[in-house]
Amino acid sequence: MDIDLSKHYEIINNFRGEVNKKTFEANFNKATEHLTRNERFLLKMELKRLAGACNRTIDLRGLVNGECRLFDFQGQSHFLDDLAINTFTENVAIYGGYTFGVYEAVKNAKNSFRNIYQNEQLTPNGVAVNNSKPALEKLQYPAKLYYVANYPDRIEERMNFAIPIVVNAATQKKMLATSIDLSVNGLKFKLINEIYLFKGDRLTITFTGLEQEFQFNKDSVFTFEVKNVLRDLGTQLVGCQRIDIADNDSFERFLKNYIQGNKRRYKINLDNSLVALETRSYEQYALVKLNELIVFMQSTPGDSKKTSPRYALTTKNNQKLYQYWQDDKSRSTLPYLLNAERLERLRALQKQHRNLLVFSFIHQHKGHKFFYTIDEEQVQHDIVFFKQFLAFAASKASFAITALTSCSLDPDSAYSPFTVSSAITKKQDYLNPPLTDEVTAILATLPYAVSVIDVTTTSDINDYKRLSYQGIDLKRLKSFGHKYTHHENSVDEIALSYGHQRQEVRFKYKTPTIIECESFSWTGLSEDFSVSGLKVDLESPSTLVNGDIVYLSFPKLQKITSTFDLKHLPYKVIKLSKDKTLVHLRVSVKSHQHIGRSFFKLLIDKNRNKLTPDEYAMLTPGLSGALRTLYGVNMAIPTAIVQSSGSRYKVEKLVVGEHSEQSHKNLLSVMLRLSDRQGYYNLYPLLGNLPLSDLVAQQMKKLLPNDTAVNELVYIAIDSSSADIDKSVTIKQASTLVSTEQKQHFIKEALAQGDFYSIALKLSRRNEASIEHLSPELDYISAYAIHRGKQLEQEIYSVAGCVQLIDVTQETLLRYRLTR
Repeated sequence: MDIDLSKHYEIINNFRGEVNKKTFEANFNKATEHLTRNERFLLKMELKRLAGACNRTIDLRGLVNGECRLFDFQGQSHFLDDLAINTFTENVAIYGGYTFGVYEAVKNAKNSFRNIYQNEQLTPNGVAVNNSKPALEKLQYPAKLYYVANYPDRIEERMNFAIPIVVNAATQKKMLATSIDLSVNGLKFKLINEIYLFKGDRLTITFTGLEQEFQFNKDSVFTFEVKNVLRDLGTQLVGCQRIDIADNDSFERFLKNYIQGNKRRYKINLDNSLVALETRSYEQYALVKLNELIVFMQSTPGDSKKTSPRYALTTKNNQKLYQYWQDDKSRSTLPYLLNAERLERLRALQKQHRNLLVFSFIHQHKGHKFFYTIDEEQVQHDIVFFKQFLAFAASKASFAITALTSCSLDPDSAYSPFTVSSAITKKQDYLNPPLTDEVTAILATLPYAVSVIDVTTTSDINDYKRLSYQGIDLKRLKSFGHKYTHHENSVDEIALSYGHQRQEVRFKYKTPTIIECESFSWTGLSEDFSVSGLKVDLESPSTLVNGDIVYLSFPKLQKITSTFDLKHLPYKVIKLSKDKTLVHLRVSVKSHQHIGRSFFKLLIDKNRNKLTPDEYAMLTPGLSGALRTLYGVNMAIPTAIVQSSGSRYKVEKLVVGEHSEQSHKNLLSVMLRLSDRQGYYNLYPLLGNLPLSDLVAQQMKKLLPNDTAVNELVYIAIDSSSADIDKSVTIKQASTLVSTEQKQHFIKEALAQGDFYSIALKLSRRNEASIEHLSPELDYISAYAIHRGKQLEQEIYSVAGCVQLIDVTQETLLRYRLTR
């Protein structure tokens, strides 16, 4: 006969893991003497079942309200959240191994959606009710912020190694300490706060913990300089570097061999690589989905203060914006938008952490496009004309509202090296080569960049149409038009992407070529060429081998130019076909002063209108990647990363540029203040609205990688007088506020009680990551910590999309003031 074991929960709980102990029978009989013989038998069988070994894998993804990650136990992999991991380890300690008791305890977690649902259906008296609202609403949506930055390479590998050392400071006081990690010329150690150390201090250190491994003499003390100090309560973590090293130092040679031989035993310190790889992967997903157009301003030769637009970084999402600022001949009109006077006003506003709003429309006449622009600062003292201009512009189909922000650029931030360059193979060198002199010279002429953000879709154009332009001064209106010019296009479009393998693009071009090597010569036709190389199809097999230096002549090309001598140009053989008729060649000089290179670059420049933007960008190898990195570290608009977790989606990560200038009063600062976890951001102002949270999940299922971003405008009110999150934060989708009066009422109430934010959410489905650019660091991590490598790989592939959080509060409030 079956019995209900749930009523004996206390007995089962008290005897977990006890069934195989000698004292079990006596203690169990004493505790169950009030039960029948049959009940005692069934309870004992249940305890033995729970203590039986289990080999089932546990996967809680999509089943619990928590972030699941890879958890390895004795070679078996599970996917558990933090609560489940604690439950797992606690029960393993009780049962003495992975048993069915452990399995069921983890599967029956308190935060499982099944238990949460059951609890919501019960009143405190245990009576089931039909209540759609949870008993306790979720108020914390913690998210970790990742900074896009340069990831410094460690010159030497660090080995996690704890040994006793003796530290002598300037006071000659000896202090006992313990090392944390060790490299050939570096050391980090833990020190009790007997004496405070500071950056630049010199120390002498004795390695007492290595006396059995290395033969020290009486004077074996080594000089180190303190490089960084981290203080935490009563201890200091001191990082230092060895100095005053003698030539052919025996201890240095010993450490090289010792670390190489023991690094798998003690494990390499991978902290910097782990952080860099995770951030680099989210950076890839976020940057290729930018909605803002990034325009790099170039200083004018002879007048460094005068700048003009030079390069524009484009993505699928901002391509429409880039095309808006083109004339009828597809030439960029960004100089109209970013003229000298407007840039001066922009720089003044940036000090106040404000954008500059520009309102524009396009007038078509005789096949030409004429641009009209006005910014909010130009007519700040003439509100009447400003309203008339906005009403007139809003009546045009081409009406657009653009927000401008600027950021200073530091050329030193343009290169983001791998953190494991010492482990990179020669075959992987092309993935992330250092900047060339040519790229460095270009970056030196780019003092700052301007972000051009289209906020038209986030505003209600009908509000501006309600304004009247009756009686507008047409002559004055015409003064805001830009004169149609026949200038050459000075702005180069560069597609923001990852994954280029070739440093330079190749162009199909056939021209007679003569190859000479020593006393032999061959004739043929070129198949394709780049600035620094070409491929030639010979009429007969050659005797060339890889590495040969040959001399090329171009008889037909020589007839069309007298400026360049296209005879006997040195090239190096890089590759040959099996029959040695197809020859791949590269310029053989290290510097770029090669006549062939100069000629082909000029040839491409003169035919640039026939090239795609991405091809033209590659004419300067490394420029695209440098500009991408340069903006990444300054990216001020945060991006939320959406990841799949089983059948659900979660948003627990934010990405922003490390050097971006963040206002002390923005949505990020609010999220940080609302969080109950130090260093985390609470996404309640976004995810606390259920329809909005559902919208993110729905769009991730609908969107395709090549689709442009979906826009959703959100109004957020922050009541500073209330300490309760659910009472202090009010979230509304702008689309639910049907009338202008409803929107104005919400804004008015928000401003009266505290702060108001208007946020444009730009939802995009992610593209495939260029795993090739992540593999060097991923392979390195997996070699020394395979479980961390698997966990990171799972994190990378779980990304479903991203949401840019564009603050358009300034435009919303301006419209509110003008139309109320």
